[in-house]
Amino acid sequence: MSPEGKTLLNVIVLGLGFMVMFTAFSTCGNIEQTVIKSFNSTEFHGSGYTSLAIIYTVFSASNLIAPSVIAVVGPQLSLFFSGIVYSAYIAVFIHPYTASFYTLSVLVGIAAAVLWTAQGNLLTINSKDSTIGRNSGIFWALMQFSLFFGNLYIYLAWHSKSHITDKDRQTVFITLTVISLVGNFLFFLIQRPDPEPAPSDASESLLPTDISDSIDVVPSQSLCSQALEAFKRSIQLAMTKEMLLLSIPFAYSGLELTFYSGVYGTCLGAMTQFGEGAKGLIGLSGILIGVGEILGGGLFGIMDKCNRFGRNPVVFLGLVTHIVAFFLIFLNIASDAPVAPEEGTQMQAFIQPSVTVALICSFLLGLGDSCFNTQLISIVGFLFRDDSAPAFAVFKFVQSITAAVAFFYSNYLLLQWQLLIMVLLGFLGTITFFVVEWAAISRRQDSDYDSI
Repeated sequence: MSPEGKTLLNVIVLGLGFMVMFTAFSTCGNIEQTVIKSFNSTEFHGSGYTSLAIIYTVFSASNLIAPSVIAVVGPQLSLFFSGIVYSAYIAVFIHPYTASFYTLSVLVGIAAAVLWTAQGNLLTINSKDSTIGRNSGIFWALMQFSLFFGNLYIYLAWHSKSHITDKDRQTVFITLTVISLVGNFLFFLIQRPDPEPAPSDASESLLPTDISDSIDVVPSQSLCSQALEAFKRSIQLAMTKEMLLLSIPFAYSGLELTFYSGVYGTCLGAMTQFGEGAKGLIGLSGILIGVGEILGGGLFGIMDKCNRFGRNPVVFLGLVTHIVAFFLIFLNIASDAPVAPEEGTQMQAFIQPSVTVALICSFLLGLGDSCFNTQLISIVGFLFRDDSAPAFAVFKFVQSITAAVAFFYSNYLLLQWQLLIMVLLGFLGTITFFVVEWAAISRRQDSDYDSI
């Protein structure tokens, strides 16, 4: 196999591994609050919202140590061992205990930082300047297919159930645990890329063919100093005007991530007006969120056709899409649905609740999320090309910490207040994104901009 074919195969295997693993984990996050409400036990007093808040809080802080872990263990083993922690978290729901539930929430937060850092490292190792956009699009699209399969299983298993029994819970989470483990072992199929021809000048070599190559030539003391330098550079970048402005859309992406990945499915499951199939709608909603994500990723990532018009129209489309979705959700879903007890909400929405409207909103949430995320990734890579690692660390830090805050307040705030917070921050974040984009255009009105 040619070197180009091998690296492309590695990217596909990486995407398939994430697809299989997140088929399990994303489904777990989507249903866990609903499952916990149905679990009657004096031994367990956990909250799915609180668990996810802990995960994102620890994830945010752990971005500081993840590069050091990758340097010592290597990206492939980092993916595997992080995936094992994800599998253990899913397995907790087979028979939940409060202590193990929250302990693994902390461990998953650490594992998530290592997992995503390793993913970025492997994607870079297996890409060139001319293929990084294509490979990122392939990975994104493959991973988003995870929203299909697990949620389809939940829909088929729960579509006629008004209460989740212990047997239902155990069957689902045993299945998800096995699926997650399969995804972990797929990472071992990733092959070491063939080395590039040795350049005439060592300074021309921009990337090692494997992370271990860089370790061989850099002493351990230098690794420590590089880690410290990267941390300092992240702090410096966080204080720049561009990053401060972008921190608002970063924060918005964290809030809406919380809403579509955990809160909205819980709301649908709590709507007694949807009948006995309300719990099954959680899975169907996840499928349609995935459709929106994949469609948006295809249009704005793989195809990459919208960049001729700049990033602002795509972000504006994402804002409009989300505003429409939030308004329809406000009308269609009862205000106490996020915090309703296991038996569901008895409150009335502003209109007669409609399953069709609810599922349209799921699609819009996924489409809008892909609009924001593809363009945020694009502008960070464009503005901070020479400092991409610390810049993306700042991005993930802000996104994950606001996601954690949102999961915390989701335990207490009624639906309309959660929607209002997202609307206000979405408007403000879109404006600040426009400011940064206009400044970038004014500084670089040349052919390089059109090629990004």
